[in-house]
Amino acid sequence: MTIEKLNNTLSAIDEVNRQDPNTILFNGTSQVKELIYGQQMTDCLKQYWPEANELLQIAVRAQHIKRWQLKRTEFADGKAGYYQWRIAQGKFHAQLTASIMITQGYQAEQAEQCAAIIRKDNLKTNSDSQTLEDVACLVFLMHYFDAFATKYTEQDNEAKIVHIVQLTWKKMSEQAHDIALSLTLPDHLAIIVNKALA
Repeated sequence: MTIEKLNNTLSAIDEVNRQDPNTILFNGTSQVKELIYGQQMTDCLKQYWPEANELLQIAVRAQHIKRWQLKRTEFADGKAGYYQWRIAQGKFHAQLTASIMITQGYQAEQAEQCAAIIRKDNLKTNSDSQTLEDVACLVFLMHYFDAFATKYTEQDNEAKIVHIVQLTWKKMSEQAHDIALSLTLPDHLAIIVNKALA
């Protein structure tokens, strides 16, 4: 591993994400949405998978690179359109990341390996792809679950958010399950998780 090359690549990903026109409230201030998300992903990886390899570190940071480019509204309504959008996003994130890596001096083979992780190719047999999925699910639970839950409970549709948690749980490894169960969630969120896992 070349630390300088890795750090330059992560910085280049951050520079792209810094252009995100969308913001979120984070630590009491308005922050650039995908820039913060990438950093939350890296923080989670470092905390629970400190020995993660170089390509996985890049893939985790780039999970949502330039996510605002492909808009959900450009795809059909409903579940089929949503999945088409998700697949297109994965390919876009992977291609953009690979091009950044090559610019930073990585070999084409390394760039493609990283792209495969981002696309989540062979999810159940590629441990790096599974770890990326685990990190994304954990970051959702730690940082975005409350807003999702509030949206659906305000619509008096708790069943929907319970179902979302069940779908999220199915994507996760046993290790990620253990980590998720160790998280200290607010009582109203812990109740939803308990219902989902009942």
